[in-house]
Parts: sequence; structure tokens; C-alpha cells
Amino acid sequence: MSQSYNSIEPNVIDDEMLQRAIEEQHPEDIRKLAKMEGVDFKDVTELQLGFRNILQIGNLWQFENLTKLQLDNNIIEKIEALESLVHLVWLDLSFNNIEVIEGLDTLVKLQDLSLYNNRISKIEQMDTLQELQIFSIGKNNLTTLEDVIYLRRFKKLRSLNLAGNPLCNEEQYLLFVVGHLPELVYLDFKLVSDTTREGAVSKYRDSTELLEQEEAQALAQLEEKQAKQKEMEYHQAAFVEHLNGSFLFDRMFAEDMEAATLAYFPEVDELLQEYRKEFVSACENLFNFGLKEYEKREAEVSEFYQSLDEVLSASQQEGRKIILDFENENKKSLDEILAAGSYDIADSKRAECRKDICQLSEVLMTLEIQIADQMEELIKEFKGNIAVIVSTFIENVKELVTQCRDLENHYHEKLLEMSISVLERSASNELEEDLPADVQKLLVDKNTIVSALNVSHSIRLRMIDMRESDILISTYHWQASVTEKASQNEIERNRERVKEIVQYVDRLQEELDNIEILDMME
Repeated sequence: MSQSYNSIEPNVIDDEMLQRAIEEQHPEDIRKLAKMEGVDFKDVTELQLGFRNILQIGNLWQFENLTKLQLDNNIIEKIEALESLVHLVWLDLSFNNIEVIEGLDTLVKLQDLSLYNNRISKIEQMDTLQELQIFSIGKNNLTTLEDVIYLRRFKKLRSLNLAGNPLCNEEQYLLFVVGHLPELVYLDFKLVSDTTREGAVSKYRDSTELLEQEEAQALAQLEEKQAKQKEMEYHQAAFVEHLNGSFLFDRMFAEDMEAATLAYFPEVDELLQEYRKEFVSACENLFNFGLKEYEKREAEVSEFYQSLDEVLSASQQEGRKIILDFENENKKSLDEILAAGSYDIADSKRAECRKDICQLSEVLMTLEIQIADQMEELIKEFKGNIAVIVSTFIENVKELVTQCRDLENHYHEKLLEMSISVLERSASNELEEDLPADVQKLLVDKNTIVSALNVSHSIRLRMIDMRESDILISTYHWQASVTEKASQNEIERNRERVKEIVQYVDRLQEELDNIEILDMME
């Protein structure tokens, strides 16, 4: 039975409760220290919040690195507010009042989940938990054996507890579960025997084979969808998505009523099909060019960061050698101070050590300045190369898009010419076929038909312009982003390195000062 605390006021998860819970997890000898200094929630990997009369989950977003969370024996009614705990591998929500499985989508690393002793009536909404190995959902309200089939999607599931659910009273319970979950090692805390497994597999072979076929089809569909999504992301990164086909052309004519109406004119359909063929070909040229330029951009970025790594690696090796040589000598100097026979000798040795530390600081800072200068030159060259690549790309894009505009202009001119010809033949009663009423409405006079065609032409040109603008804006945004990132990364690296040098030098000075204090005390 789920826990009930009718005589006790429900609690909420606040900072005070969390701090107390963390302190209680420490051994007695360091609990006081943890209480005095406080604990950074980001450093906590395990949290026990059982038996605290918690009604609602909340305020756990601060535990970025939590891997184990215990919320058992409370009065929780809803699984919520866990989305930030993306590193969780162990979650215990047993002995609560939960009715629906939900709110677990982001816990993709979860391996062990306990929902034992709640009020759940359906196994659902767990699709993302593909790492799940141990699942306890005993003593709930599960009534239908077929619900167990849902668990087939968890290929790593080896231990399952369903004991205490109404479905366990079914005569075929054991064989059904084992037959449909053939990879189970433990069911209801008992090892599944080979005899049971063989009998279950034999009994449910027909139904499981059908399930396997359906699962294979679903997997193939999912893989196809994922492949298409990956391909689309690739095209978007190249700024040429939807240009490898008739997407833009079809969109240009999708809502063009006049174009559909004029298709009834003699020879217009042939003209439109020829236009479509040439326009799609021009788009595909732009698409293929975009992919090649994307690879060129990626290669430039990769080469740049490789050059940075080489420079940094060389400087780090040099810096380590300088520090290692210094520390070997410094140890000798400190030993000499400790072994000095008089205060004057020790004081002289300390002065030499201070001078050595200052020289070390200057050497390390000089090395960092040299590295910063090298990095600045690399970044400057990188920005120049990117500017050339972007300029060339933009120039070619404009040229290729101009071809699309030229095709549209040519189509418009030919269509206008044909339409006026039809208008003149209609006025002279020379048309052999009867035209629909909506077509005849355009044949009132020359101004009417020219105006209608110009509106359609303007709409199509605007769509071409917008697609060109999208490519240009995306390209300039990428250029600003990639160059700014390179500069910002170097600024942060430089600051961090200077900070490291200062802290290291301060530590050396402090170590030396401590020896001086000890001598004075003597």
C-alpha cells in the first residue's frame, strides 16, 4: 500500500530540506564541516529524499550532475520537474501515490527505475529510456498482460518486477512475460530458468514472430526518418535546403490562381513544363555548389583549429618543461633553507628563492604573450580566409539565383505574349475551343490580363528574392559566429592561462613564506 500521512502536513522540496538531506548523507565527522561551509548542489551525485512526506517534486534543477535520486516513501502524485537531471542512472519513486508514468523523457541514461507500490494502471511514456536494465513496477494496478509487450523496446532490460499486480493472477502470466521478453534474466526477483524460457518461447513463437516483423518495419521507418533528418540538417548547414528538387518552383506556383487559369491557353502547359525543367535544374546547380562550398568551409575551420592545437600543444610542453626544471631546483633551495645553520643564511636563501620565483613568473608570462601573439596571427589569417570563402560563395550564389530570375522573366514574357495572342484571337472569334468562364474573365481587355500576369510575376520574383536573402543572411551569420567564437575562445584561454600562472606563483610564494614564519617562530 502507498504511504499515507493524513495527520502530517505535506512538505515541499525547498533549499533547507535539500541542504539537510545532503548533510545527513555525510559521515558524522564531516557533517559539521559540510554544514558550516555549505555544499554546492552541482557537486552532489547522490540524493536521498525518502520518508519526508513530499507531495510534489520540485527545486531539483540545481543538481546538474545527480546520478542517483531516492524519492521513495512519500506522497508524490505526479512525476515531474526531473527534466534537468539528464545524468540520472538510478531513480526510486516507490511507495508513493503516482497514477501515470510521465515526465521521464530526458532521463536517457536511466538504468534502474523503481515505481514499486504506486497506483499505475498502464506501462507507457518511457520510450526514451533505452538504457533501462532494471525495472520494478510491482504492487500497482496493472491488469492487462498485453501491456507487458510495451517493454520489448528496452533491449537492455534484464530484471523486471511485476509481482503484486492483478495481471500476475493470470494463468499464463509467467510464460507470457518470459515469452514476450526473451532477454529477461530475472522476473519478480527470481532467475528465469532455461526450462521456463524454452516453454515460453515455444508457446508464443507465432505471436512473437509477428511482433518481430512489425518491430523490424518500425525500426526501418525510424532509421529512414532519422537518415532524412540528418540529411536535412546537412543541407541546412550548407544553406541550400529544399533546393535539390522542385520545392521552390512548386511553392512559387502553389497559390497562383492566374497561372492555373492560364494553363487552359493553347501551348501554355508546354511552356510551363519547359520552365519547370530549366528552373529545377538551376536550383540543383545551386544546391550542388552549396554542398561543395560547405565542405570547403568545414575544411577551413578544421584546419584552423588543428593549427591552434599544434601551437598550444607546443607551448604547453615548453611550459611544463620550464615548471619541472624550476620545481627541481626550487626543492633543493627549500631544503637548503630548512638545513641552514643560521637565520642570515636562511634569509639569504629565501631572497634567492623569491628572485627565482619572480623570474619564473616573467618567463611564463613572456611565453604566454608569445603564444597569444601567435594565436592572434592565426585568428587574423583565419578571418581573412573565411572572408574570401564567404565572398566567393555569395558572388556565385547571386549569379546562380540570377539565372533563376532570368528564367522567370523569360517565362513571364512568353506567357504575356501568348496571352495577348489568345486575347486577340478571342476578340476575332478565331479560337477553336471553348474556354472556361474563369479564363474568359481574364480576356476582357489587354490591361486586365497584363495586370493579372504582372501580379503573379511579382509574387514569384519575390519568392526567389526571399530564398536568395535567406542564403545570404545565413552565410553572413555563420561568418560572424565562427570568427567571433574563435576570438572569444582565445580571450577566455588567455585569461585562464594568466590566472593559472598567477595562482601557481602565489602558491610558491605562500610556500616560501610559510617556511619563513616557521623560522621566526623558532
